[in-house]
Amino acid sequence: MTETGSIQPPFERTVLDSGVRVLTSNMPHTGAVSIQVLFGAGSRYETDELAGSSHLFEHLLFKGTTKRPTPREISETIEGVGGILNAYTDREATGYWCKIALTHYKDGLDVLLDMIRDPLFREEDIEKEKKVVFEEIRASHDSPEATVDMMMDDLLFPSQPLGRDIAGSVESVEAVSTESLQEYLRTQYVAGNTIISLAGAVDHDQIVADVAELMDGFQDGEPAPMFPFVDNLKGPSLRLQHRDTEQAHMSLGFHGIAADDDDRYALRLLSTIFGGSMSSRLFEEVREKRGLAYSIHAGPAHYKDAGSFQISSGVDPKRASEAIKVIMDEVIKLRDGVTELEFAKSKALTKGRILMGMEESRSVAGSIGSQELLLGEVKSVDDVIAAYDAVEIDQLKAIANRLIDEEKLVLAVVGPFDSEDIFRPLLTF
Repeated sequence: MTETGSIQPPFERTVLDSGVRVLTSNMPHTGAVSIQVLFGAGSRYETDELAGSSHLFEHLLFKGTTKRPTPREISETIEGVGGILNAYTDREATGYWCKIALTHYKDGLDVLLDMIRDPLFREEDIEKEKKVVFEEIRASHDSPEATVDMMMDDLLFPSQPLGRDIAGSVESVEAVSTESLQEYLRTQYVAGNTIISLAGAVDHDQIVADVAELMDGFQDGEPAPMFPFVDNLKGPSLRLQHRDTEQAHMSLGFHGIAADDDDRYALRLLSTIFGGSMSSRLFEEVREKRGLAYSIHAGPAHYKDAGSFQISSGVDPKRASEAIKVIMDEVIKLRDGVTELEFAKSKALTKGRILMGMEESRSVAGSIGSQELLLGEVKSVDDVIAAYDAVEIDQLKAIANRLIDEEKLVLAVVGPFDSEDIFRPLLTF
């Protein structure tokens, strides 16, 4: 079947007989094509014992196929004509992408589909790439900013995959076997769990024909489900890691809302007002008025059945308590609502950013592909803009009061502190 949306640029969607979903967005003004291959796979699909296996799996697909047995042969097919090739693992999705000149787009498509269909999984590659991933994990733990983010996730979503580091631990990655990787390929990398999205000066029917040819005989099956969100947070909750850093790195947050929640548009507008720009309340109060931080930002993250709302910054350790108090005061003020001027400006800013994002082919391919995978539908830009226009000012006050709850409040701090005692009294309304 084929469905045509009303957005500018337009998109089309076809489901192949195998179950693979193909989405394209025609962007005639660009000479580049962005291609994404997405799977319902990621850290939320892993047991504790295999934490990080999705991320390791993603790395290994670059190590070689029967057709291209070396990493260099894979990368040179794309980079040799000026393209870019990469991938990512998230909690609910794993994606492989390239951006390549229009004249070479089929080479890009062929490389990506070859990688996901025919990885070699040689023992020597697995052992070598585990060591690479170990260094990636260690680098994250050496970074105060990355560490405070990992602490925040664990505080918000304790004792469940949603709160774990996506890369896992050195110990869990070491334990991943060749057999478990091959089983992952058989269960998650199946036709009905595959989204292929392209954006550029492409013809939808031609893309469908090319994908059908390259994916002929691709296996199908029932993918394993992700582990569900468990609401086991009893806040306020605090975690401190002592480090002799020049700054105190901190993140304060609450539970948020799921990706399909009706309040998601109101929450984005609220987060824009609160900490989403250089004219936001937090930026004005924390940086411009008090000089407490170089940067501070706030925003939501959405998952299939959960979400978070977080505020992050780095400050002078001597002023950390002051900064947290100021942030908490601003959080509490959100429950009183926003002004008409703030509301109007947040709508204009949010809609402008959405429209600007549609100029770049990778953003468009990522948007239509991820919506299809995670939401099961693709909203046109026209529909999204209309949804923001339909938000009323009282909805921002309502979502603020829904989320700002002491029992769902957490604070993570990395810095030169020996005790949590200076921070704990601040976590109250």
